[in-house]
Amino acid sequence: MKVLVTGSAGFIGSAVALRLLARGDEVIGVDNVNDYYDINLKLARLARTQDFANYHDIRIGIDDSEALSAIFAKYQPQRVINLAAQAGVRYSITNPMAYVQSNLVGFANILENCRNYNVEHLVYASSSSVYGANTNVPFSVQHNVDHPISLYAASKKANELMSHTYSHLYRLPTTGLRFFTVYGPWGRPDMSPIKFTQAILAGTPIDVFNYGHHRRDFTYIDDIVEGVIRVLDQIPTGNTAWDGANPDPASSLAPYRLYNIGNGKPVELMRFIELLEEYLGRKANMRMLPLQPGDVPDTEADVTSLIAATGYQPNTCIETGLKNFVNWYQEYFSV
Repeated sequence: MKVLVTGSAGFIGSAVALRLLARGDEVIGVDNVNDYYDINLKLARLARTQDFANYHDIRIGIDDSEALSAIFAKYQPQRVINLAAQAGVRYSITNPMAYVQSNLVGFANILENCRNYNVEHLVYASSSSVYGANTNVPFSVQHNVDHPISLYAASKKANELMSHTYSHLYRLPTTGLRFFTVYGPWGRPDMSPIKFTQAILAGTPIDVFNYGHHRRDFTYIDDIVEGVIRVLDQIPTGNTAWDGANPDPASSLAPYRLYNIGNGKPVELMRFIELLEEYLGRKANMRMLPLQPGDVPDTEADVTSLIAATGYQPNTCIETGLKNFVNWYQEYFSV
């Protein structure tokens, strides 16, 4: 297939692109390679695609409507995986307009081009952040998500609503994936694995929010990629059992689906730090801090619907996943 992958220089996007290339798909990778974090890491991820003749490296932002339309017109992708977004909960508190431009304007451009160029299936990244003030764990796609506590979360909820509208009006098949704390080799430096590892090796304090009482559904990158590919290959159809008097929020009469994609086995933050200390052979200097605005205390994914629909089964435990991450970190950063 011809698959357009946005965010192709990103953590998840680059890994998804490599998996598609390995199975023989043609991949049109779209990324503006911005400086939200180290550009060199993004370029190093992109360099892994150089051996594939069926990869097209396009450096544009999805908020550039004219340039994006030209790419759709030129390559005529059959399916689209939208992983481009302004990421980060805390960054959204101080830089809200960055999220409006990329996550709302950019996503609208993706939807319009998918409609105009008859894309068979749009798979897009939502986030576990949409559960917001909801404290009923494990989080289920059947739960109410009307109380986001960050603009990042609100932008992802908006993406789900926008997608349903296009699925309803234009019969565009869309599937949203609510990602839960993805980690592993080639990860983002603004997330805890790299931030904590850097600090532990440097002997500087790490900020441990909520006094270490966080529980996170850490999900290894390979498990995430497997789920994304399985979803891409299963084009949604309308749920004929859907009832407007008792509406299922995760499906519709339209070709629209929502799934959680996580490990389903939350890990205490202190256990996460203990494992890093063990694998690095050094103790962490921890600065215990209160819960930060925009953060939720616990995340845990109910992935039963994704398992039922695609056979998705995450199988990487935190011990194996973090060990793999530390091995990559030490090799990549030569420490």
